Amino acid sequence: MVEKKEELLTFGGHLEVLRQMMFRVLGVVMVIAVGVFCFKDETFRLLLAPSEWDFVTYRWIEHAIQAMGFDFHFEEYHVNLIATDLSSQFMTHITTAVYLGLLGASPYILFELFRFISPALYDNERRYSSLVAVIIYALFLVGVLMNYFVLFPISFRFLGTYSVSARVVSNITLDSYISTFVSLTLAMGLIFQLPVIAYFLGRMGFITSEMLAQYRRHALIVIMMISAIITPPDIMTLILVAIPLYLLYEVSIRVVHR
Repeated sequence: MVEKKEELLTFGGHLEVLRQMMFRVLGVVMVIAVGVFCFKDETFRLLLAPSEWDFVTYRWIEHAIQAMGFDFHFEEYHVNLIATDLSSQFMTHITTAVYLGLLGASPYILFELFRFISPALYDNERRYSSLVAVIIYALFLVGVLMNYFVLFPISFRFLGTYSVSARVVSNITLDSYISTFVSLTLAMGLIFQLPVIAYFLGRMGFITSEMLAQYRRHALIVIMMISAIITPPDIMTLILVAIPLYLLYEVSIRVVHR
């Protein structure tokens, strides 16, 4: 039997360890945030790239369609990004640096959380927990990349160029752009945790692989509804989001089965 290793700490001792961990995490986040803040041009060139009409995703799609023998090109468009308040650009710069600081420090945050709880775990639980943490972070990154390269640029293209009249010109505020980008990034990162959530629900006995397989059609309808909620109302974006979500559902069935 694997023996459980514990450090006999008082409640105050645990709070002190937690306090030190929080200071270390805060320090790493601040260092990364300051670095992001200093590299302003590179940061916003990266963040604003999905708003361009010739973004890399569009070029990939064009090349793929042209490889099939079709002469296809996306229509060129331009959407103005504006700042309406005196301090909005500066405050957006700060908040963006903090967001990216948290994202950049997330591997270290997971490491610190694991190190904090690991003394209370058995050796086999410690190995199992580290694997789960790696999988959670990997799925989150996949969701982030999915949003950056697929969901957000297509959403911006549709919503930014949509017009009810030629007399109405769209001028998108910078803080609206960043807040939408961050919210969609977080949403996709969380949605991609579906296999992990399914695994734990399966371990607790709430669901089985047979149950998930039986309700495939119902799950597809729910996935389509979720995709319609988090995407602009066009069928192309909905499909591009629904397909990976349904694949995650199929992966969840196999994860629960094992």
